[in-house]
Amino acid sequence: MTAAALAPLAGKPRSRWKQPSILPGFPLAMGWTLTYLGLVVVLPLIALVVRPWELGLSVTWSTLTEPRVLAALRLSFGSAFLAALTNVPIGLLVAWTLTRYEFPGRRLIDAFVDLPFALPTAVAGIALTAIYGPNGPLGELFAKIGIKTAYSPVGIYIALLFIGLPFVVRTIQPVLQDLDREVEEAAHTLGATNLQRFWLVVLPAVLPALLSGFSLAFARAVGEYGSVIFIAGNMPMKSEIAPLLIVIKLEQYDYAGAASVGLAMLAISFGGLLAMNGVQLFLARRGRV
Repeated sequence: MTAAALAPLAGKPRSRWKQPSILPGFPLAMGWTLTYLGLVVVLPLIALVVRPWELGLSVTWSTLTEPRVLAALRLSFGSAFLAALTNVPIGLLVAWTLTRYEFPGRRLIDAFVDLPFALPTAVAGIALTAIYGPNGPLGELFAKIGIKTAYSPVGIYIALLFIGLPFVVRTIQPVLQDLDREVEEAAHTLGATNLQRFWLVVLPAVLPALLSGFSLAFARAVGEYGSVIFIAGNMPMKSEIAPLLIVIKLEQYDYAGAASVGLAMLAISFGGLLAMNGVQLFLARRGRV
């Protein structure tokens, strides 16, 4: 083609779909990604959604509206929400201490944060029961003031606190490490108090990470089973969690009923995570205004 023929095309931007990728192999990588996610994540979820409807809508609805099922769902999601909400300020304090201060044993404490990740959940449940049980050192102290810890919803709350804390700490810690200290120093130079520096400088920077940590801790706590059954007491309508109810229905060969409870947990969890993502998106857009 001549230069005159190419002249009209010189000013036209190239389509972003026509630009070569910096890293080659996108079709192959995308194909493997979709295949893996489809087999490992999507396919089991589809089976969970389809299975409850085998016996009809009326049977599924009657299962989900049973008082025992409603009590188990209310206990699981309520305890998970309260535990995740409690872990947010505690996790922020732990992450702040590990990030901003140098003291003897800091690395050891930092390693202890990951202990709930590595410890088998059944072992964690046995340990918590030994500590907070009626004859345990902390269980006896709480019993003296009229608080029953083990074999009650309080024990479930304690177990969910234990397994959810690392998610909050490890989500916030990198953000605090990368936070520019000069911004805080500038706020201090302008006369801001310590509380104002935290509220106006630090908190807005770590708020997205706080929400992510809350979401991870909540999602982990909702499905927790091993560390809870030992300390919960497992009394129907009182201290029976939804994952345990699913196991009971499976042992009774009520597969459709177990899938119905699982479908309810999936729907509520997905709705909660979707709401949290919406809040994060709103905060991100507000920060760019």
